[in-house]
Amino acid sequence: MVVKELTSPSEFKDALANSPSKIVVVDFYATWCGPCKIVGPVVEKFSADDEFADKADFYKIDVDQLQSVAAEQGVSAMPTFLLFKDGEKIATVLGANPKRLREEIVAAVAKL
Repeated sequence: MVVKELTSPSEFKDALANSPSKIVVVDFYATWCGPCKIVGPVVEKFSADDEFADKADFYKIDVDQLQSVAAEQGVSAMPTFLLFKDGEKIATVLGANPKRLREEIVAAVAKL
């Protein structure tokens, strides 16, 4: 799977609702954010990893385009990665920390 860009609040809600028995990973980023540009390709690799196939869906949200969703989710720094299961937030990773992000995804997938 590729990382799908969510462009509306309804798309975000649908992404959470339409992923039963999967982990939803959302990358909150900004186009002007240097660390976001560095970690973005790493997240793309995670989304294509066989280890997460059929277990995790990957999305991204431009905080400048969807300020309401970012505010609703308490995002105040970029990048911020939120992991959801059954529509509930289960983990947060602040900053461009691919090692910690991978650890959180692996831990969440293991609990499925």
